[in-house]
Amino acid sequence: MLKLKIVSPEKVLFDGEVSMVKVPGVLGEFEILDNHAPIVSALQKGNVQYETEEGRTVIPIVGGFAEVLKNNVSLCIEREIAAV
Repeated sequence: MLKLKIVSPEKVLFDGEVSMVKVPGVLGEFEILDNHAPIVSALQKGNVQYETEEGRTVIPIVGGFAEVLKNNVSLCIEREIAAV
């Protein structure tokens, strides 16, 4: 299992265990599974997807950064601000 933490400027969106994470990297979408090689990547507009025992969750983003190190995945993301 992977430990995933997703933060945005507003709040922590998720902090828990997942079986996989898919992110929109600037060079294309990529999937993170157990024992993934260490990586730091910029993220572009697209969807972050992750899977828990309860099912799959999709979060639309406009950008951010991803870091993977020793089965810990940290995502600092920016989401679109809804018009008021």
